[in-house]
Amino acid sequence: MAFQQHGLAIGINRTGDTFFLTLKAVGKLTHEDYEIITPVIESALAGVKKPTINALIDGTELEGWEPRAAWDDFKLGINHGSQFKKIAIVGNKKWQQVAAKVGTWFVGGQVKYFEDETEALEWVTEH
Repeated sequence: MAFQQHGLAIGINRTGDTFFLTLKAVGKLTHEDYEIITPVIESALAGVKKPTINALIDGTELEGWEPRAAWDDFKLGINHGSQFKKIAIVGNKKWQQVAAKVGTWFVGGQVKYFEDETEALEWVTEH
């Protein structure tokens, strides 16, 4: 029997009202993955009047989303899009580069695609 890993790993660091979010997406994401991750993000932001979020997303092992999970991802972007300052997406597939461009339509900040994680980290953490 073949084992297919999927899911999201998350890290959240906070300094004042500024958050640094790291996500690693693996495999094909499901609605159940978002049922776990969304409350973690919501809880971290709760009580902060004007949070600012910088995010580093590692999609090098991401294969995509199930349809309902894609909708969950869209809703998360709509609910918190204005709070994002920078989103660096690290990937290795052409569709991820296109997704980064489309992402700029749904967030108030900058979204940029990288193939090198060090460059992405430098960009997302520079002031």
